[in-house]
Amino acid sequence: MTVLESYELAKREYEKWGISVDSVLEQLKKIPISIHCWQGDDITGFEEDKGELTGGIDVTGNYPGKANTPLELRQDLEKALSLIPGNHRVNLHAIYAETDGEVIERDQLKPLHFEKWMRWAKKNKLGLDFNPTLFSHPKSADGLTLSHPEKETREFWINHCIASRKIGEYFGRELGSPCLTNIWIPDGFKDIPSDRFTPRERLKESLDKIFEVEVNESYNVDAIESKLFGIGSESFVVGSFEFYLGYALKNNKLCLLDTGHFHPTETVSNKISSMLLFSEKIALHVSRPVRWDSDHVVILDEEVREIAIEIVRNNALDKVLIGLDFFDASINRIAAWVIGTRNMIKALLYGLLMPHNHFKQLQEKGNYTERLALLEEFKTYPFGAIWDYYCETMGVPVKEAWLSEVMDYEREVLANRFAVSK
Repeated sequence: MTVLESYELAKREYEKWGISVDSVLEQLKKIPISIHCWQGDDITGFEEDKGELTGGIDVTGNYPGKANTPLELRQDLEKALSLIPGNHRVNLHAIYAETDGEVIERDQLKPLHFEKWMRWAKKNKLGLDFNPTLFSHPKSADGLTLSHPEKETREFWINHCIASRKIGEYFGRELGSPCLTNIWIPDGFKDIPSDRFTPRERLKESLDKIFEVEVNESYNVDAIESKLFGIGSESFVVGSFEFYLGYALKNNKLCLLDTGHFHPTETVSNKISSMLLFSEKIALHVSRPVRWDSDHVVILDEEVREIAIEIVRNNALDKVLIGLDFFDASINRIAAWVIGTRNMIKALLYGLLMPHNHFKQLQEKGNYTERLALLEEFKTYPFGAIWDYYCETMGVPVKEAWLSEVMDYEREVLANRFAVSK
């Protein structure tokens, strides 16, 4: 049976529930995923005086073929994007600046240091998002940045964040698509603090100074990202969810939820509906925590499906900005991008192919038996046939056929890169 024949049969199953599958696929085409560049080089970046990875971030594995230059990273991203259906975005950190051999401190970064990224994005019809990098730097060695007790250190990081917002504004203006500039800091303490209030007060004051500098909100969208705990900050994180949620609501900023930044018993999917009642938009970093914020490659698990369902059932496809954040150096890095991004898109398709209004009516009527029965039955509806057809019509490999392309690329490109680096 051909992909089209399977699609037509599957389509009839969904249409019995009033679901227009063709319309669903048109919707899916318009949903951009912000794909993080740092999967391709293990968050190394391209600073001339780069140091060790810090900030409670750890990348495990040494799979050959890591990108060592901006050109290699962009080449790898292009390969990954060629295997992923849809038009998407690329998310950069400040450490991916290109300074032509000159040492530029992070508080002095300017749009010109990202001009090559902008031109590449424009050529490939991609949007760009951005993040100041407040880790892996001598001034963050003690685990504190915007909440640091020393004013000079705080000022350095404040200026870096201001510079980053201006770079985001530049991306948005040049590419005609608003850039999400997201601030995450590693600040916290390994052991129980004697004072929680003062570090958080300093963080608030630092954020106030950062956002005092005006940038055009048509081009740059500000977000702040929370975390529960991390390596080196097991007992206290300054930028907690409660802190950032309050700050975002009061100051009209986006609160960004990373799926690995909460207690293992908490789910981001459960938070989305509450936040949408009080925020016009929210942002996500979808990852896969395994007992801790370990940033495994996204799989099509229950939580990822539930996140997508919550976005769809609440008509929030234009209100939730979806990005990815994982890094695995134990497997082929391009395959990691493809697996994770395709799974996020699959989850959205899964959510779009459900009769949500019918399910809502069952709940309102107290018909929990039918609600549960149908939710379970839809798990085995022929959604895979719809996905295969979508991939074929979007010109990307169907099913696992993409993997052979990645393996060819590994033999032809990555293997040579590994040989040269040795």
